[in-house]
Amino acid sequence: MYSVLLLCGGLAGVTTVLFGFGGGFVVVPLLYTLLIAVHGSDSAAGLAAMHIAVATSTALMIFAASMATWRHHRRQTVQWHLVRPLVGYIAMGAVLGAAVAVSLSGNWVRWVFIGYLCITIADAVLRPGFLHQTGSDVRPMGRAVTAMTGTCIGTVAALLGVGGSVMTVPLMRRRGASMTAATAMANPLSLPMAVSGTATYVLLSANHTALGNGYAGYVDLRALLVLAVGSWLGIHLASIWIGRIPDRIHAKVYLLLLTMVLVVMVFIH
Repeated sequence: MYSVLLLCGGLAGVTTVLFGFGGGFVVVPLLYTLLIAVHGSDSAAGLAAMHIAVATSTALMIFAASMATWRHHRRQTVQWHLVRPLVGYIAMGAVLGAAVAVSLSGNWVRWVFIGYLCITIADAVLRPGFLHQTGSDVRPMGRAVTAMTGTCIGTVAALLGVGGSVMTVPLMRRRGASMTAATAMANPLSLPMAVSGTATYVLLSANHTALGNGYAGYVDLRALLVLAVGSWLGIHLASIWIGRIPDRIHAKVYLLLLTMVLVVMVFIH
């Protein structure tokens, strides 16, 4: 199990630094599947598999998004003047999203995850502005739109444990950003969600003692450690590709990865 998690962490690191995923689209379906396979669907861990997967993925983002942000910052690909206004609103939304996730059954969270993936993929394919870069500069948002958008990003990202990429990349893409710029901004915007969301998951599920040792609430600490090591390796290896992937190919691969995760989540339960 841990060798698979190490490989998964490496893949999460690659997708974090190159696509801004924060690891969630890799970690959530794989950890969910592993928990069911190892513990069985009727065990305490099996019954809470989706909550554990989402909470552990959110915790991993603190590490992975921090490292990826630093790598992008060194390459000067992060547009900080667009990132800073969203940070506080994303953190507030993350508290709400994590609280909602804890109150829902694991199966509901899984289907919300699947539904959101479907909407994101369809929107990117059918609506102009994602597959082609529409401008050289990113158009800024007004205060009201920033507040509403930031809160929504934090809520959805923490609810599903997927980081901000699923919303920030399409958003920034349609405002004129290149894929490199959009994914670079997704990483620091995942950090406030990860910190607030993880703290909320731990606090609201602290009395869930049936999972036994090795858990902080729903966060699987042993899996988190292995995933973090793998993530570091993946980020280290993939950083050489920052800014080197052709924009159109970068956008298509982003959608291909989302589609692969959707298939896994639909057919494995």
